[in-house]
Amino acid sequence: MIYRFRVILDAQEDVIRDIEIEQTATLEEFHNVIIQAFGFEGQEMASFYTSNEMWEQDEEIALFDMSEKPGSQRIMDSTRIEDVVSKDETRLIYIYDFLTMWTFLVELAEIADYETGMTYPNLMFAHGLIPHDTPHKEFVADKDEFDDDDDDDPFNDDFGLDAEDYDNLDFDENWN
Repeated sequence: MIYRFRVILDAQEDVIRDIEIEQTATLEEFHNVIIQAFGFEGQEMASFYTSNEMWEQDEEIALFDMSEKPGSQRIMDSTRIEDVVSKDETRLIYIYDFLTMWTFLVELAEIADYETGMTYPNLMFAHGLIPHDTPHKEFVADKDEFDDDDDDDPFNDDFGLDAEDYDNLDFDENWN
């Protein structure tokens, strides 16, 4: 069977690639097709993440095993697409280059039969150009996660000091 995916760059402007690939291909092969389809050189680290319907990232499937315990990390070259994507589980998140965080939403659009004479993988459709710079992302935490209430600041409790009042701190900034 052939899996037809829509791969969308998470950005303001629409940057889309529709890709056909065999269901038995590995995620490493899919990774190579994606970087070629979007025009990257392929020199950076990348990972796929399983995802739910809300695009929440779950299990990481990395290009290389970088875990503390070798063999505990699921890696792309030993994971087939059909092992992580199905009619019921259609979404993946793909991140390329962990310094710039190019983020792509990958969704299975259709499962089809092989077409005679067609070579797979196949770039079916391309729309939009990759921006020059990585799209800006705003990471937002829950309000309760980072509370700016100074009453609970251990710095104030332990020393009776106000870290914002720099001029009154007993500190010689030219000590060295």
